[in-house]
Amino acid sequence: MIDKLLQQKLDIHSNIIEFVEDAEADIADALKDKGIIKEYNQYKVLHAMQEARLSDRHFVPSTGYGYSDQGREILEEIYSIVFGSEDALVRPNIVSGTHAISLCLYSLLNPGEHMISAAGAPYDTLQKVIGLKGDREDTLIKDGVIFETNDLNQRFEMDIDSLMNKINDKTSLILFQRSRGYDWRKSLSIREIGHAINSVKQINEKIICMVDNCYGEFVDYKEPIECGADIVAGSLIKNPGGGLAPTGGYIVGKSKLINKIANRLTCPGLGKDLGSYNASYRPFIQGLFMAPHVVYESVKGAMLCASVFEKLGFEVMPGVRDKRNDITQAVKFNNEEMLVAFCQGIQEASPVDSNVLPIPGDMPGYQNQVIMAAGTFIQGASIELSADGPIREPYIAYVQGGLNYEHVKVGIMIALKNLIDKKLIEL
Repeated sequence: MIDKLLQQKLDIHSNIIEFVEDAEADIADALKDKGIIKEYNQYKVLHAMQEARLSDRHFVPSTGYGYSDQGREILEEIYSIVFGSEDALVRPNIVSGTHAISLCLYSLLNPGEHMISAAGAPYDTLQKVIGLKGDREDTLIKDGVIFETNDLNQRFEMDIDSLMNKINDKTSLILFQRSRGYDWRKSLSIREIGHAINSVKQINEKIICMVDNCYGEFVDYKEPIECGADIVAGSLIKNPGGGLAPTGGYIVGKSKLINKIANRLTCPGLGKDLGSYNASYRPFIQGLFMAPHVVYESVKGAMLCASVFEKLGFEVMPGVRDKRNDITQAVKFNNEEMLVAFCQGIQEASPVDSNVLPIPGDMPGYQNQVIMAAGTFIQGASIELSADGPIREPYIAYVQGGLNYEHVKVGIMIALKNLIDKKLIEL
């Protein structure tokens, strides 16, 4: 009955359906531990909301200065409990993950201080903030910050020994980017981050260890604060928003650091105490409640994508049975036409703007042209199914998100159909 619907309504060939279902069978055993992680995190989030005594009065909007905004305060209290931090800053007016990270960097770094990116170059949009790309006058480097990249080792992993050798008496902050960005590397595991932070603190406990947590929330049992991070930042339209948060970003960590960052977000003297939101806080809180389940659906979809393209002979990272540290799946196409056709197939499978044909184009903050498929309910929400990649060799597609597994599954089928119809691959 399902196969008939896929063939008649979505024009998916029977051989594609059979191929994807064969690949699906191969991920069954590897999914078992992912379900346990989901259950653990669901109970953790539930406990946080009960501990904070969440009530429907906390969903009420606020206006103006936002004095005594109970919704804002309870949201930040819940995030502190869930992520194991002393304090939290969770705001709709943090516009992206890059904004949350840059808020931290501009707040915590002073001229003459040394910052290290621990696992290769940071994500494309952050490189313009730091001053590695572009010619802006308002970058960290132009402000006097000394920046250094710790390159990956030959296995495309974080080189901890090299990182320790780069630390000097001016080193003030080390950034750990948990997800791979637009690099062909393994995402950082919680265990790996914890080991590196422990090594850093043995050299100098005052060095701020910061984690870019985008795409990584609820993929493991622990979060970075629980393995020693001082400050952690991310986006609410990725994992922790659960597909319901309409905008926003979060920062969790030590109180003294959160206070500095809050003073940058508003101004000294106001800090966290002000900030209104003239809409309900319910989507942010309910989205967090749904997040462990939605993340599991995304991870399951990413594993199916890996299984399908492994069977077709493509390089994928991570592999089906590799440990997963984020929701992103990378597929190396080595061909621009294949990359574009794949992303166009994902767009065609979208619930929103399925009739739109994405093409490579210039994007703010990116050095290369980018192809982006994102027919999402929330604009740019990468917890919803999306696929993108820079138009540069080796032409890698980065697939992430999926509010439900079935959408990811049919998205992969339609992307395969597009590749086959264009005679780019054969089954």
